Amino acid sequence: MRAAFACDPAHSRGREFPIEQSLARGPRTAFQRDRDRVVHSIAFRRLRHKTQVFIAPDGDHYRVRLTHSLEVAQIGRVIARALGLDEDLTEALCLSHDIGHPPFGHAGEDALDNALARFGGFDHNAHCLRVLMRLESPYCEHEGLNLSWELLEGLAKHNGPVGMVNWALAELDATYPLELAQWGSLEAQIAALADDIAYDNHDIDDGLRAGFLDLEELLTLDFVADQWRAIEKKFPAAPQDRRLRELVRSQIGLMVNDLIGETAVRARDLASAAEVRAAGRATAAFSTAMAEAERGLKSFMYEKLYHHPQQLQTAERARSVIAELYAGYAQDPARMDAGWYATLPDSEPGRSRHIADFIAGMTDRYAIAAHAAIYGRTPEGLRNV
Repeated sequence: MRAAFACDPAHSRGREFPIEQSLARGPRTAFQRDRDRVVHSIAFRRLRHKTQVFIAPDGDHYRVRLTHSLEVAQIGRVIARALGLDEDLTEALCLSHDIGHPPFGHAGEDALDNALARFGGFDHNAHCLRVLMRLESPYCEHEGLNLSWELLEGLAKHNGPVGMVNWALAELDATYPLELAQWGSLEAQIAALADDIAYDNHDIDDGLRAGFLDLEELLTLDFVADQWRAIEKKFPAAPQDRRLRELVRSQIGLMVNDLIGETAVRARDLASAAEVRAAGRATAAFSTAMAEAERGLKSFMYEKLYHHPQQLQTAERARSVIAELYAGYAQDPARMDAGWYATLPDSEPGRSRHIADFIAGMTDRYAIAAHAAIYGRTPEGLRNV
């Protein structure tokens, strides 16, 4: 059953470039077509070699951007189904939300932002839209993947109305307005919180596996300790590694159920997706208690994992690699791939932004190899697990 406040693919606002119905392939809705276009894109495939938490990990069990996006999509679909939202739009948003990340995650983003400081900076969320609307162009008729308005506006506003609009998003919005001052659809809001649920808990799994997190310290959080005590009571003889994985599943389930319950209450008087956008506040939300617990967990993870000294050291090396790549290509753009060099703008800011686009599309391992090709050495210390 589709809820009254859900996005309806039959009433989509359409696409930037109209599609001839005679060219439509198969009995798919507009949002199913969006999801499929994302899944079949080169940019999506590159996520398998882009940093999630640990940079260029050797271990096969650590998450990367691709596996994280798949996990977010699974969580998002469950929530969307429970609330009567469009599952395909929710899934497409979840699968594509990280496509704008450069190599080495936020360390790479910081380096590109510094390199482009004179030319408007670099933001991974705006770059996601730039990739999907302009850079990834497999079609003969138009630039980009030509995704639905609902998917694009959801990606632009999944964290809420956009106040500070950077150059990339401003350019795209000028050609295809996305109503940036309003809230996104409920599908977009759910995708954003599914992302939080996924990385809050799966990063615990990876952090414990890598030895960067200590279980005893983690259990100083009441939210986590309550789940752990219940697991110990229920599975007293189970191996520790299985109980730890049970902990992650338990917390995800608790957060998902809380989110569904609170959002259902907030949305019950909304009669359309337009009312969600015009509500003036977030419709999707955790309860007050869960929101407080989630903030505490995030704070802990930043202190103990994301800002762990070894993580910071590795991130600094990664920033240097991206900064040096940018400097190398700026000095001699002919070092770029032939196709990218052939389309290099003659003047600024397009020239520098084009170089940043090229670097942002790299995977971690491609960036390492490209750096070695320019400087004759492979950067050391870029793997900490």
